[in-house]
Amino acid sequence: MKQVTAIIKPFKLDEVREALAEVGVNGLTVTEVKGFGRQKGHTELYRGAEYVVDFLPKIRIEMVVADTMVDSVIEALLKSARTGKIGDGKIFVMPVEQAIRIRTSEQGDEAL
Repeated sequence: MKQVTAIIKPFKLDEVREALAEVGVNGLTVTEVKGFGRQKGHTELYRGAEYVVDFLPKIRIEMVVADTMVDSVIEALLKSARTGKIGDGKIFVMPVEQAIRIRTSEQGDEAL
């Protein structure tokens, strides 16, 4: 099993969710987060005053999938989250040692 975490632009969430559903992801966690990468934020004008926005709003999507699904999940994320502009986000893949469904005590891939 692998945990796939993606940091994406907020307006891409619906498109990403639909693409993940198409490849068979049936559960995920979505969190609103703030952060910055290479762009280091940006400046904006508000009522004539310029100010620096250090942390940009992002969406963090986390899911645990079977090893056989990892490549299709990554491909779906890349196609649906890409705008071609700076700040599109990142994808991280990490191993998961164990998963247990609390309600039924199922373990491993059955718990997913």
